Amino acid sequence: MTEVRETLLPGVGVRHEFTNEDGRDMGVIVHHDGRREFLMYSAKDPDSCAQLFTLSETDTATLAEILGVSVVNEVVSEVRQDLGGLALEWIELDDDHCAVGSSIGDGAYRSITGASIIAVIRNSRPIPEPGPDFQLFAGDIAVIVGTHDEVNDLRLALCS
Repeated sequence: MTEVRETLLPGVGVRHEFTNEDGRDMGVIVHHDGRREFLMYSAKDPDSCAQLFTLSETDTATLAEILGVSVVNEVVSEVRQDLGGLALEWIELDDDHCAVGSSIGDGAYRSITGASIIAVIRNSRPIPEPGPDFQLFAGDIAVIVGTHDEVNDLRLALCS
């Protein structure tokens, strides 16, 4: 099976890249709003994008169905899940996140964005319902819930 390289793009989504059988690098950027951008990198300069096209979330599902991809697998593998108008997302905090070293209350995230940090996963151990005094560390995974816009706003607040 081909190795797929994954890169988190804060505020954007996730980029998945692989090298096809012809030796060309290809990629897909999965945006938080469900859009997909398909990339084919230049054969002469692998850091340069030679071709790009964008599909909506609906068009992506249609193409996946044509290609024989199970929609169930795609939904299960998504980091973001839709729950009746709500978004549930996991955000891994690294050293660059401004939230690292401060408490949830210090960030006033729920007051500012409307979204809530409902759990934190630290060292593979879930910590449900962290209170306002809970301090965030690099390596923590914040589990957040809110509307799509609220979740995007909280993601930006944690990352900026």
